[in-house]
Amino acid sequence: MSDIINQYRIETEPYYRTVSDEVAVYEAAYSTRMPMMLKGPTGCGKTRFIEYMAWKLQKPLITVACNEDMTASDLVGRFLLDANGTRWQDGPLAIAARYGAICYLDEVVEARQDTTVVIHPLTDNRRVLPLEKTSELVHAHPDFQLVVSYNPGYQSVMKDLKQSTKQRFGALDFNYPEHAIEVEIVSHETGVSGEIAEKLVSVAKTARNLKGHGLDEGVSTRMLIYAGNLIAKNVEVKKACSVALVSPITDDLDMRDALEAAVTTFFG
Repeated sequence: MSDIINQYRIETEPYYRTVSDEVAVYEAAYSTRMPMMLKGPTGCGKTRFIEYMAWKLQKPLITVACNEDMTASDLVGRFLLDANGTRWQDGPLAIAARYGAICYLDEVVEARQDTTVVIHPLTDNRRVLPLEKTSELVHAHPDFQLVVSYNPGYQSVMKDLKQSTKQRFGALDFNYPEHAIEVEIVSHETGVSGEIAEKLVSVAKTARNLKGHGLDEGVSTRMLIYAGNLIAKNVEVKKACSVALVSPITDDLDMRDALEAAVTTFFG
């Protein structure tokens, strides 16, 4: 068992800058093993937060990047062929439930709805995972917790969580940090000066104000860290911003011009 689960332990403390009472609230939720939903825009720190909490609580963390092709078997497990015939192999959700890890389903809304229903028995008082192919009922380990991330900005009629799924979770709301904290994060993560970090965050704020007015998403904290990393490697500032902040979020030439003008405004 230790060989299976120890590979999922986080040995080194991940950097996470607390912005409110989210750490204390999550600790309380984990103490009751409440299933939790982390809600917020892409790149705002949801994954880093759960990595930090797994380290702080000294619990293994199994992360699953959800996608529209993911099947229930990808989560719970399947029979495999080997030299001795067939054998059952647990999927990440089954491993977490069986051995007591935090299972993090990243961007769960991307998964098919007929796949996400397999989590339902684990998110109420039953805390079980039926393995229909093996006729086994896995009772969740006392340390098991299910956590999902969810970007409300992507919801649509065709791609949203059912209420029957949403209401099984507590929720923590995340957003991009306030200006001073985001400057601190960017400077810490990249090693650039506070002055450069402040200007990068100012560019991001301008881009975020354009969301819904030509941009589907604003510039995320993650993207600012990418830009800072390029600058720290001596890439010219405007080129770093073009590569990390402008080109990834739009192909519209007029919008690119507007964003590049914002870069020029703050960096000269």
